[in-house]
Amino acid sequence: MCGIVGLHLREPALEPRLGELLTAMLGQVVERGPDSAGVAVYGDPRLSPPGRAVVSLLGVAPAEAEAALPGAVAVAADATTVVHADLPVADLLAAVADALPRATVIGSGTDMAVLKGTGNPVELADAFGLAAVTGWQGVGHTRMATESAVTPEGAHPFSVGPGQCLVHNGSFANHATIRRELRAQGVEFDSENDSEVGARFVARQLEQGADLEKALRLLCERFDGFYTLLVSTGDSFAVVRDAIACKPALVAETDEWVAMASEYRALDVLPGIENARIFEPEPEEVYIWRR
Repeated sequence: MCGIVGLHLREPALEPRLGELLTAMLGQVVERGPDSAGVAVYGDPRLSPPGRAVVSLLGVAPAEAEAALPGAVAVAADATTVVHADLPVADLLAAVADALPRATVIGSGTDMAVLKGTGNPVELADAFGLAAVTGWQGVGHTRMATESAVTPEGAHPFSVGPGQCLVHNGSFANHATIRRELRAQGVEFDSENDSEVGARFVARQLEQGADLEKALRLLCERFDGFYTLLVSTGDSFAVVRDAIACKPALVAETDEWVAMASEYRALDVLPGIENARIFEPEPEEVYIWRR
């Protein structure tokens, strides 16, 4: 059992409140995942300044990152260090791999930062400084580990392609088989978490030319198990459930925002919820909202 929350803002006037609202939502699903937590936020000018490449790292301190990457700025967020620089994303990733080989990249792009840690999700949100974050989109996850270790690397979101994130409630029954297939194609993994296999699969499909809807439909065809997924990119916010849809999910939509959560109480904290259209996503139906 894990908790998922996500918020896609349509109204720019709400962007200064993104972190505040995401923090409130995350606090309502703590019981679903007390082991660890993580968030991905899009559009915060402190974490991801416009026009700069961004990487989120585990296993390296901000001072070490700045010393190893001339011209880069490093921001501390508990166990995560977010680094941004005036470089193409691919060049910054290459520089990190060369200068900081012990670091684990947990996110990259131009408009997104990923923050992860272990422990109580409310305390982690405070350590991240999440309430002060601004932006236009955010996803969050609270984890109750069932099949792999409780580590920052094993926390969600999993972000393995530029600007891409996946959070997952459930379990993939055939993840070991698909992991072997992806490894045979040269795909590398950072954890033993089954959710990372889903994220790597989606990223692989996008890399090969599929759009997000097609990538998620292919996931439904290929993966066995029970799952609710929230997947975000630099312009999209998507939800899909397995064929049985036994893992909870609710979507609420207004003219000002679209939100998804594992439980209604995480939606009830949002402004205008009383006027929202609220529904339960249908099995294997891909729902996508775009910026």
